[in-house]
Amino acid sequence: MAGRKANTKRSQPSVEAKKPAVRKRQAGAAHDPATYRRLALALPGVVESSHMGAPDFRIDQGGKQRIFATLAYGSKGLGTLMLSAEQQETFLAEAPEYFSAVPGGWGRMGATLVRVDAPESVLAGALFTAYHHVLAKMSAKRPAGSGSRNRA
Repeated sequence: MAGRKANTKRSQPSVEAKKPAVRKRQAGAAHDPATYRRLALALPGVVESSHMGAPDFRIDQGGKQRIFATLAYGSKGLGTLMLSAEQQETFLAEAPEYFSAVPGGWGRMGATLVRVDAPESVLAGALFTAYHHVLAKMSAKRPAGSGSRNRA
């Protein structure tokens, strides 16, 4: 019996020792959007600009630019991604602890908030998805040639 109690005591501290390290990493990353920025700028043809006073990340194709991500809520530890409504639904279902819809109409159209303290692999995948979603929309409009003239 005494041996079992000793083993139980030994295993408990090792579990407890892991918890503070995780908390410390998450708390420090929450106010530092540097990883989000670095990952966004690593994608091909991406430039950083500003939209309504907030940093944004745009795909630049021959002078035409479209925003695919922002740090509009960077001070709150959040980035914004331009996704399709279906992509947003998938991200919300798979990782609700990191993703939420932007309030209002933009959110219903796929604009999604992501916590910048999410694991780097989560941020990279989300930025990649937003990048390719917007890139596809840009490419789809190009061949038509008269896209804006036919709109009401």
